[in-house]
Amino acid sequence: MNKQVKKDTYIVCIGGANIDRKYRAKQPIMQGTSNPVVSSTSIGGVGRNIAENLGRLENDVKLLTAVGNDADRLKILQSSKKYIDMNDVLEVEGHSTGSYTAILDEEGNMEVAYANMDIFDQLTIERIKEKESLIRSATCIVIDLNCPKETVEYVYTIAKRFTIPLIIIPVSSPKMDRLPTTLEGVEWLITNKDESETYFQMPIHSHNAWKEAVKKWLQKGIKQVVVTNGDNGVMVGNIAENNDLNIQCFPPIRAEQVIDVTGAGDAFCSGVIFGFIEGNTLKESIQLGMINAYKTILSLYTVRLELSKSQLLQEMEEL
Repeated sequence: MNKQVKKDTYIVCIGGANIDRKYRAKQPIMQGTSNPVVSSTSIGGVGRNIAENLGRLENDVKLLTAVGNDADRLKILQSSKKYIDMNDVLEVEGHSTGSYTAILDEEGNMEVAYANMDIFDQLTIERIKEKESLIRSATCIVIDLNCPKETVEYVYTIAKRFTIPLIIIPVSSPKMDRLPTTLEGVEWLITNKDESETYFQMPIHSHNAWKEAVKKWLQKGIKQVVVTNGDNGVMVGNIAENNDLNIQCFPPIRAEQVIDVTGAGDAFCSGVIFGFIEGNTLKESIQLGMINAYKTILSLYTVRLELSKSQLLQEMEEL
């Protein structure tokens, strides 16, 4: 029997928090030579970005992450504390705070990115156990795969034991092997085409293959699955009450001009999670995610500054 505890109203996000450095080319990138760019620095990390989005959407959010004892740590704490409870952030001596450096082409699309995320290996089971009382009283848990596999497995067992909705965000294809061995009962998995291809070792070059990937995820016992596919949009699936598979495809909201794609995926995840927590339908939750991602693409910031609950709901009505 699953144990029941009194749930508080906060969300726990577990995962990455780092410094984002972005360099956007002024003209088509040329290999082997110097390229003129426009540079910017902001606060990022998948877990942290989602936490800030949700905080701006008027949720009480606590972040469990690891940072080094350096200047970048102070930047993250200072910039995040307005929207996120940072009191449980782990400071690790002798390690650098995580960093993400993105090279963008002249249209704002990512050409290549470099991620220094070794510090998140310090999010061990032993350290997570110290925060277990915090985790098991949450109304919802969001975890990204910057965390070690053993930690993800452990958080999964806590969520299952205390019947807490667990939302998993893969982060990148190379980290798909950090998913729990068993996914039965996971509330949401929000992944993309490349990550699904890596996990299932299958190419997704057609609509039918894309749909098949969603089916494969659902067959693992996940309650709701999202597989995003770039300009093709989003495919989402769940299992209906009669045990039939319910799979829908949503076309993208196309931006006439892309300012910066960094953070758009995290914005999408946050909109979906917000919709779920607010009790919206599956369709409405996906639409909230797509609108938040679309607006983030039009922003210079990884988490757009104008985001609020009332703003997102107004954008939902307009679009």
